[in-house]
Amino acid sequence: MPKKAPQRWLAIAAAGLLLLTAGCSGAGSTGGGSGDSGDKTITALMVGNPQMEDIQKLTAENFTKQTGITVKFTILPENELRDKVTQDVANQGGQYDVATVGAYEVPIWAKNNWLHELSTQAQADSAYDAGDLLKPMVQSLTGEDGKMYAAPFYGESSFLMYNKELFAAKGLTMPEHPTWAQVADFAAKLDDKGKGVAGICLRGLPGWGELFAPLTTVVNTYGGTWFEKDWTPKVNSPEFTAATQFYVDLVKKHGESGAPQAGFTECLNTFGQGKAAMWYDATSAAGTLEDKNASKVAGKVGYAYAPVHKTEYSGWLWTWAWAMPKTTKKADASWKFISWATSKDYEKLVGEKLGWSRVPSGKRTSTYAIPEYKESAAAFADVTLGSIEHADPQNPGVQPRPALGVQFVGIPEFADLGTKVSQEVSASIAGSNTVDKALADGQKLAEDVASKQKK
Repeated sequence: MPKKAPQRWLAIAAAGLLLLTAGCSGAGSTGGGSGDSGDKTITALMVGNPQMEDIQKLTAENFTKQTGITVKFTILPENELRDKVTQDVANQGGQYDVATVGAYEVPIWAKNNWLHELSTQAQADSAYDAGDLLKPMVQSLTGEDGKMYAAPFYGESSFLMYNKELFAAKGLTMPEHPTWAQVADFAAKLDDKGKGVAGICLRGLPGWGELFAPLTTVVNTYGGTWFEKDWTPKVNSPEFTAATQFYVDLVKKHGESGAPQAGFTECLNTFGQGKAAMWYDATSAAGTLEDKNASKVAGKVGYAYAPVHKTEYSGWLWTWAWAMPKTTKKADASWKFISWATSKDYEKLVGEKLGWSRVPSGKRTSTYAIPEYKESAAAFADVTLGSIEHADPQNPGVQPRPALGVQFVGIPEFADLGTKVSQEVSASIAGSNTVDKALADGQKLAEDVASKQKK
C-alpha cells in the first residue's frame, strides 16, 4: 500500500452559497418540530449510477419489509440530478426526503442550514459504527461546525483502466504510474476504428462534474489551476491551455465515437463492451466492470494510477452521499433509510445478492477486510485505496490554491463557471470551437468570479 498523503487537508472549509434564496430554518437534526407524518413513504432523488440502480432493486424486498417504509425513487443522469436537487434544496421545495449529493455541495449547503446534520444519529447508533467510515469521506461531508451533513454511500478517486487482452495483443505493458505522454502513445497504437475499438474513452459531455472532472485533474498535473492563491484566474494560462489542448486532441484522434455527448455512463458502456482499450475515470467503475453479468471485459481489466505529467499523483476525491434536506417532514424515516443504505449490512446484502464486486465501496474500513470482497476486488482494491489516500484537495497541483477541491473549486460559483467553460471545451471536441477561444471566454467568466471573491 502506498504511503499515506498528508492529512492536513482534511479540515473542510465551507463557503457561502451564491443563490438568490436565503438559508432556511427547519427542524432539529432528529426531526424535532417537523416530526414524521403517518404516511410511511419517503421520496428519494438519486444519480443514475450502477450502485444507485442496485439499491433501487434491493430496497422493497429488504428495507421496506424490515421497516414498513416505502421508498419512491427518482433516478436522473448526473447533470440533471445536480440541477434538480439544487433547485429543490436551495428553493426549499420539499419534494424529496433524501437525495444523493456530493463532496462539493455538502459543506456549502451545510453552511446555509439547508441540510439536517447526521452526526447525532450516526454516533447514537452503535450498530451503525460511524467510526468505521473512512475519514477522508467523512471530512469531505463535514460542515464548519464539525458535524457530518451527509452519509457516504460510496467513495472514489480516479484511475486508468485498460484492457489487458488488447495490450497483450500489441505487446504493450502498462506501468503502475503512467504518464499522459505514455497514455497518448498507447492510445495511438491501440486505436482500431476498423474493428470499432477506440484507443481511449474520455468524458466529453458538458458539465463541471462530467467533462471537467477528469480534465481538471489533467490541468492540475500539467501545472495549471483555475485560480491562484490570491484568486488570480488562470483559465487561459499556458499550462491550462496545454492540458486542455492535449485532452481535446487525444479524444478527437483516438477517443470514442460521439465523445462530445459521452459522460461516465457512456464510457462505462463503451469500455465494458470492449470497445475502448483504455478509460480514465472513477475508481467506482471497477465493480461494474468486474461483474460478468454486466461487463464483457470482466477479468480482463488492468488498473493503474491516474496518469501524470508534472505531479506524482493526480487522482480526484469524491463521494456520492445521502443527505436529508431540512424541508423533510419525515426525518426519522429518512434517517432509517440513510443508515441502512450506508451500513455494513447493506454492503453484505449487495455482496450476497448481486455479487461482491458490486459492493458500494470506498467508504468503510471494514469493507476491505471482508474475505469475499477482497477476493472479488483483488484487481483494483489496492489501487483504489492508494488513489483515495493520495488525493490532496488542499494541494492537488503545483501551486497553492484559494479553495479546497481536486476536480472542482470549493466555492458556490464553480458549478456555473465549470459548466459554462465545459460547454465551450465540448464544442472544441466536436470541432465547432477552438481551445484557445473556449479558454479565452472561460477566463472572462473566471475574472467575474474572482472579482467577487476578492471583495
